[in-house]
Amino acid sequence: MKTLKLVAVMVFAVALTAFTTKTVSDGYKVGDIATDFSLMNIDGKKVSLSDYKDAKGFIVIFTCNTCPYAVAYEDRIVALDKKYASQGYPVIAIMPNDTELKPGDNMEAMKARAKAKGFTFPYLMDEDQEIYPQYGATKTPHVYVLEKTNKGNQVKYIGAIDDNYKDANAVTETYTEDAVDALLEGKEVKTTETRAIGCTIKVKS
Repeated sequence: MKTLKLVAVMVFAVALTAFTTKTVSDGYKVGDIATDFSLMNIDGKKVSLSDYKDAKGFIVIFTCNTCPYAVAYEDRIVALDKKYASQGYPVIAIMPNDTELKPGDNMEAMKARAKAKGFTFPYLMDEDQEIYPQYGATKTPHVYVLEKTNKGNQVKYIGAIDDNYKDANAVTETYTEDAVDALLEGKEVKTTETRAIGCTIKVKS
């Protein structure tokens, strides 16, 4: 009996350690300060958040060419940048997939897609797959709204763009817009986290 109890305690301890480790390593939480990055844009130049001296914050979106969910949101992502870039919250799109697994997400394909859709924002490649784990992104698309503060770029919202990926006309909750609007008005973001809906990020083995 004592042996069984000891085994049970050990199993619980291992499970607790695993849970704790996962919690610590699964990316930013609302209120965290996001570190900057330097990633290659489709124009061949590196882009960092620090390049945007006059920005009030950022709409960082992990997205790609090949995911049907990401494709469904492309026009809405363009609309977000057109609406908010001039107000100090530009879109920064990052493609996180391994291009060996998803050749349709390689740099040439990214360039072609951006041109075809009229992207008005940087479309960056997380080539070494180092940035999306820092953020904790798991889907394409996955949104992080950041506010520039004295401490750094603070995470204010994480999750979906809105509540209907299938039909933009049927959207009833515009989570990302609501978050940015609140920040522009100097208010607290009411809905700070939602579940991102999309394809899983394709990771190098």
